[in-house]
Amino acid sequence: MRYLIILFCFLLHSCLLFGQQPPFWSDIEAFKAQDSIQMPAQQQILFVGSSSFTYWKDVQSYFPNFPIINRGFGGSSLPDVIRYEKEVVFKYRPKQVVIYCGENDLAGDSTVTGQIVFERFQTLFNDIRKSLPDVPVVYVSMKPSPSRTHLMGKMQDGNKRIQSFLGKQKNAIFADVYHLMLNTDGQPEVSLFREDMLHMNAKGYKIWQGLLSGYLIR
Repeated sequence: MRYLIILFCFLLHSCLLFGQQPPFWSDIEAFKAQDSIQMPAQQQILFVGSSSFTYWKDVQSYFPNFPIINRGFGGSSLPDVIRYEKEVVFKYRPKQVVIYCGENDLAGDSTVTGQIVFERFQTLFNDIRKSLPDVPVVYVSMKPSPSRTHLMGKMQDGNKRIQSFLGKQKNAIFADVYHLMLNTDGQPEVSLFREDMLHMNAKGYKIWQGLLSGYLIR
């Protein structure tokens, strides 16, 4: 009986401990497990951010001449990337960092504005500059997802603020996919998206490929 009580207490403690883990902790642990099997070489191009990168599982085939590490974790917002920046950015000592994040910040909290997204991005950018001062940074603009047309105004505002900020920085690029993904009526081009009207299909990624190919470094 005493053994069962001890076992129960241990299991309860474990459950409580697990429940206290921050968001996306399991995703980060999965990256660590991957790295323990084979640590990526340094001086590669790092893609980091939310599900638009997570779903781009064959990203390397789009850029065969550029060695890429993909560390997108789906559903993440900028505070999540900032929380885990040591684990998903700095440890890889990349030669270039490509970021897609900000869309979920708006979708997950109606009080978040384009200004707030910009301020969060600025924090991440400054952190990268402190630890990797000479590494070029590319920010991929928030995309116009058909399922999130109600957020397009905020997206445009956040994109403009980030674009203006990066225009004043060294080794920094704003990759504007937003306008490339609109139809002639100024609405999101639905043929670029999966059935959920949030995540892109191969046609959408082809547009990203065409734009980013001109920004990645060898």
